[in-house]
Amino acid sequence: MKIPALFAAELRRLTSTRMRVIALIALILVPVLYGGLYLWANQDPYGNLSEVPVALVVQDDGATLNGADRNLGDEVADSLLEDGSFDWHEVDAAGARRGLDDGSFDFAVTLPADFTASVASISSKHPRQAEIDLTTNDANNYLASTIGSQAVSRIRTTVTEKVVREAGLTMLDALNTVRVKLLDAADGAGQLTDGLGSAGDGADSLAGGAATLADGTTKLRSGADSLASGVDTLAGGLRDLTSGAKQVSGGTAKLRSVADRVGSAADRVTSAVPSLRSDLTARLQDQGLDAAQIAQVLDVVDPIGTRVADLDARVQQAVAQIDRLDDGAARVADGSAKLASGAATAATGAHTLADGVTSADAGAHKLDKGAHTLASGIRKLDDGAAKLRDGLQDGAQKLPDDGPDTRKAQASTLSEPVGISEASVTQAQNYGAGLAPFFAALAGWIGIYALFLIVKPISKRAVTALRSPIRVTLAGWLTPAALGAVQMVSLFGVLSIALGFSFTHPLPTLGILLLASATFAAIILALNVWLGSVGQFVGLVLMVLQLVTAGGTFPWQTLPAPLAALHHVLPMGYVVDAMRQVMYGGVAGRAWTDAAVLATWLVGALVVAAAGVTRMTFRRTVRDLQPSLIG
Repeated sequence: MKIPALFAAELRRLTSTRMRVIALIALILVPVLYGGLYLWANQDPYGNLSEVPVALVVQDDGATLNGADRNLGDEVADSLLEDGSFDWHEVDAAGARRGLDDGSFDFAVTLPADFTASVASISSKHPRQAEIDLTTNDANNYLASTIGSQAVSRIRTTVTEKVVREAGLTMLDALNTVRVKLLDAADGAGQLTDGLGSAGDGADSLAGGAATLADGTTKLRSGADSLASGVDTLAGGLRDLTSGAKQVSGGTAKLRSVADRVGSAADRVTSAVPSLRSDLTARLQDQGLDAAQIAQVLDVVDPIGTRVADLDARVQQAVAQIDRLDDGAARVADGSAKLASGAATAATGAHTLADGVTSADAGAHKLDKGAHTLASGIRKLDDGAAKLRDGLQDGAQKLPDDGPDTRKAQASTLSEPVGISEASVTQAQNYGAGLAPFFAALAGWIGIYALFLIVKPISKRAVTALRSPIRVTLAGWLTPAALGAVQMVSLFGVLSIALGFSFTHPLPTLGILLLASATFAAIILALNVWLGSVGQFVGLVLMVLQLVTAGGTFPWQTLPAPLAALHHVLPMGYVVDAMRQVMYGGVAGRAWTDAAVLATWLVGALVVAAAGVTRMTFRRTVRDLQPSLIG
């Protein structure tokens, strides 16, 4: 009996009655129902989050933020209601709690009364974090709680971006103002530098003038000393002059007295001359002198009167001169006295002047020294002002000179400095398509496992009659493998047509499904050949192990070490990886490697099954004669 005849005989047995046909069809549809329904239910759950009911409680009282009255709670609520990422219901705290208790809401988000105030506190001396309260009820749905945590994280990110963008814009505007003020200050420092330069020149001139003044005051001090000495000498001379003038005045008084006496005598002589002439004439006549002789005598006497008169006139002139001399001497004495007094005062003033000039000389030297110190200080100040000007200019140049639009763009970038540029080497169509490789592989195992509930692993009559272990093994494998192929073709049709999943390489995808089903059939066949009904149970255990080690949902690297090690051994992980490569357009080499591992499992399982059939052919055990627990 050949392999096709054995295969046909088994199919006839499976379809011999209507109930067996129904059972066969039902078992063939198991992977379609399992994989198709599960993937349909999870085709795009994230795209339907807008149907998830969520309570939104806004208790924010608002606060002053960036100089304006704000209520971030209301702003966030408006944004969430407009966004529609969830089915938001704005209620009070009591309504949110009732909804969580009766299942009306999957979770609740509360913006507390100090929400805006906490955000605004960042610029105060006591900053604190703003809190968003998330209230969940795992009795409603655990994953909804997880999604709620992600939603709150998104709200926090949105608020943070908003606040940082506004604060960043305020900061950038302030920096721009600082830059303008620095430039103004630099201009002022430049003007200060120019002024200090002029002041330095003036200080140098002042230092030069102070030096000249010091030299002049030194000379003036010497002159003042000489002046004081000269004034002292003048005062002494004037005192002597006054004394002499007084002596002259006394002498002129005596001369005037003598002159007065001479004048009086002259007057008497003059007045006596006529009488004397007459008396003389008479006496001469008495003496007997003639007129000629008397005339001669009178000629001698007459000049005496004239001379006396002349003498009197001269004396009177001398008196007049003496009077003028006396008047002048008096005036000289008076003037010299006054001059002496003034000279004394002048001497005192000259000494005071000398003392003052001495002080002025000392002050002038101090002024000279101070002027040089001032000039040096102004030069240093000028250097400092120049450095200040250059520093202000450098500082202003380092600050960005950006316009309002640029600052807004910078603030926006500051609020979200890191963007996500998503680039996928391969990409699944949606969430359901991402799970398809895992659940298709799992459905293939479940389908084969279910088929072995009605399919006989091997024909004991064939074992006894043919005594050809290889033919018996292949015949026993061919029936579930063929029925498994029908399951995989049906599942592929549901995935591609009913669910609309796209396949980068459709035929290789179908080929991987067929190879996986054939491999699973060989493995469960070997388990049944060697262990009988216990082997069927071990197949269930293997399914559970592969369910957690295949890496179909979370990366297999997250598994505990023993389970991660099984990932590299059990075949379902390779089915999942191969499906991903051909379904999403991954690396063909990886798919071929996975297919080679599956082929190795297929051949190895058939060899093990053939070894078991060989044992049964040439050596029977009591267990082989016992009826199966499930068939």
